[in-house]
Amino acid sequence: MNALDRLITLFSKLPGIGKKSAGRIVYHILDNNPVLAVSLSKELSGLHQAIIRCSVCGGFTEADPCTVCSDPSRDHSIICVVECAQDVRVIEETREFPGVYHVLGGLIAPLEGISPANLTIDKLIKRLCGTGGVKELILALNPTIEGDTTALYLQKILKDHPVEISRLASGMPVGGNIEYIDKLTLSRSFRGRVRV
Repeated sequence: MNALDRLITLFSKLPGIGKKSAGRIVYHILDNNPVLAVSLSKELSGLHQAIIRCSVCGGFTEADPCTVCSDPSRDHSIICVVECAQDVRVIEETREFPGVYHVLGGLIAPLEGISPANLTIDKLIKRLCGTGGVKELILALNPTIEGDTTALYLQKILKDHPVEISRLASGMPVGGNIEYIDKLTLSRSFRGRVRV
């Protein structure tokens, strides 16, 4: 196996990149100025030294605590609970959420051997008990079996805490067509309907 094949194999191990896409990326790097390859190599090799987990929320950051957790203008009484650090970035790009985050580091999935002990649930409870002042937890978890299981577990263990627990709405996407919506999404849309 030559250097080209090895690099294509490495890129194809990344999520969402198949063998063809990996090949296009590698050939693009080869066709470009070598400075691109050097810059890419430098950034990748230093990634784990430059980026750490925030000690408060568990998101990725260069400074601890992260810019969201250390921002006094954010509403620290609202915590948005997400599965992974990438979800924080997606929500932040909407510029709709004024609060802070908590990254669970996964979802409860017994078949994959992921239990509540593997997640940062204990750390979340300490945040709720620590400073007080947390009024609402928004569970921004994917509407999957694992997401629903995790949400139900959190609701159960937090029932005695004086905090309101809400969940992101799920249902029909904007621009969606009822004809093409799956049954589960459509039933969630009916259950989560709002008065107009």
